[in-house]
Amino acid sequence: MSALPVLYSFRRCPYAMRARLALAVSGQVCELREVVLRNKPQGLLQASPKATVPVLVLPDGKVLEQSLDIMQWALARNDPAGWLAPSHGDVEDMLALVAECDGPFKQALDRCKYPSRYPEADTAQARTQAVEWLHGLETRLAQRPFLFGDHAALADMAIAPFVRQFAGIDAAWWNAQPWPHLQTWLAQWQVNGLFESVMHKLPGWVDGTKGVPFPFLEDGR
Repeated sequence: MSALPVLYSFRRCPYAMRARLALAVSGQVCELREVVLRNKPQGLLQASPKATVPVLVLPDGKVLEQSLDIMQWALARNDPAGWLAPSHGDVEDMLALVAECDGPFKQALDRCKYPSRYPEADTAQARTQAVEWLHGLETRLAQRPFLFGDHAALADMAIAPFVRQFAGIDAAWWNAQPWPHLQTWLAQWQVNGLFESVMHKLPGWVDGTKGVPFPFLEDGR
């Protein structure tokens, strides 16, 4: 058993991204094992039968299989940026909005981004559903700079990876939408030093080898 928590992750997965952000901001050092999803290692399969990332294996053997559980585990130990203390609303309010993201919005996002996987789906209808939800975020952000107040909190960091994925489907279309506050919010998040610090590309982890320390050092190692 590793003396450090072990994080199975995949850099471009939005769920894994949100987990890495929380681990990094809280300074919870772990052993990062980058997973190649088309060739999942036995270590991941043994740790979690669901075999999706992220998965955090704690030194006592407890396994956290959900990204929000990993975020809250890390932030409960250290929350220097106040992600669990928004200036408006509370944690329950933030989790309710994240549930909308992970449910209806993620469903619409997948049908827009991967239409070949859902041949029975109406892509135009899915985009309309996504647009309606994103308009709600625009309305929120027109009132204050972040989703729950004057500083970034758990909801911003949990939702932004999925908005980023949607925006990347068609950048020209995204930039043409009447969402100045949402577009600014996403753009600022993407140039945030914390986001950049967790996005270093790594080779796939191989069973029987050590992962890399995470959060990364300044040079990305």
